[in-house]
Amino acid sequence: MAKRSAVKQRTDGINPRQPCPCGSGKRYKACHGSSGGPVELPVARPLGGLAGECELIALREFVPSATAPLALAKPAEREVTLATVLPMASAALVRADGTALVGLQVQTRSSDVSRDMARALRWALEAEAGAVLPVIGPETDESADRERFQDLVDVEQVLEPAVHTDFTWWMPEGEEPTGEVALSLERANAAIMPTERIGPAAYWVDAGDRCHLRWVRPESEEQLLFALARLSARGELGLGEGSRYAGSFRAHGLLVPVWDLDSEKHAREWTEPAEQLGERLAAALASLGDEPLTSEERRARDGLVGRQITIR
Repeated sequence: MAKRSAVKQRTDGINPRQPCPCGSGKRYKACHGSSGGPVELPVARPLGGLAGECELIALREFVPSATAPLALAKPAEREVTLATVLPMASAALVRADGTALVGLQVQTRSSDVSRDMARALRWALEAEAGAVLPVIGPETDESADRERFQDLVDVEQVLEPAVHTDFTWWMPEGEEPTGEVALSLERANAAIMPTERIGPAAYWVDAGDRCHLRWVRPESEEQLLFALARLSARGELGLGEGSRYAGSFRAHGLLVPVWDLDSEKHAREWTEPAEQLGERLAAALASLGDEPLTSEERRARDGLVGRQITIR
């Protein structure tokens, strides 16, 4: 009788046929387990616990040019501003006047975005005026390495980002860019997509051939999909004439639904429809505990799941 081949046991305790813990929707063996050995998995929801979680994800993933003042957990000697992108995609910088900026869209990242952001923020609080942090490197201080963004900031702060039409805010008033900064500024301004914030974590984006609404939602993926399916089955998932639900993507543990919009309409014309959609969505979420999904709503949910991707 032929001997049964030995099955190599995994050392990381994760069933390779189960969904990957990173939230991609793929099986573990086809995602982070594809290398065949233990790997460091991304933190499922790295910005959880922050009142500004949804806004932070939007600023980090798809808003091109925006800034927001940051409230710290403890008083500090300098003001800190969060920014989508800094010159040359730097992680942080301190201006000559001592004010600091921390960039969210950076060149490198680890498995824990919150830890990366904490490192950049800690550097910005302690660096000398005029210094620049190009990338977030490995920490040598073990206690600092465990520090997370939630430990350094006011977790109750509700972010109200200012969205800009270009990147001229990179330069202090009265100062002209030179050298690599000038080149980086020129390239950034040429590539920017017109964007407006039309509600909390809800952004209208002009992608050229079409416009979109990208809306970072705080609910768990399962609950949100159920509510979206309920609205879809009722024909209430759109924002009115000239709109259609396009799909969704996952980012840092949350779901971001996307709608295609009529590019002939101004961004502000979608503000009220978005508010009304938010009200319908809230009602659908509230009904889930009392009314299980119908067969039609389950089919709608399956269709929505088929239009999901993961970017982070």
